[in-house]
Amino acid sequence: MSTLACGVLLLALFGYIFWPERHVEAQTKKTRLDFLEERRDVVFDNLRDLNFEYHAGKYPEEDYAAQRASLENEAAEIVAEIDTFRLA
Repeated sequence: MSTLACGVLLLALFGYIFWPERHVEAQTKKTRLDFLEERRDVVFDNLRDLNFEYHAGKYPEEDYAAQRASLENEAAEIVAEIDTFRLA
């Protein structure tokens, strides 16, 4: 009896997880500005994590400086592109 109940539960679970959406077209479309704002947030989070890990002693000075410069350049490019969208 419990095997049958587990089987039914398993089928119901698979049906719930893998059943296709009916209103896919109703989902919101992301604009380039939405994408850029999400990317900016990710880069800023990465900078914060990098600083934390550096101060925790996980990165040598050279690697930290290179990573930080790379992330700061990427953040500057993203913010500049966001500004062009907002000013237009």
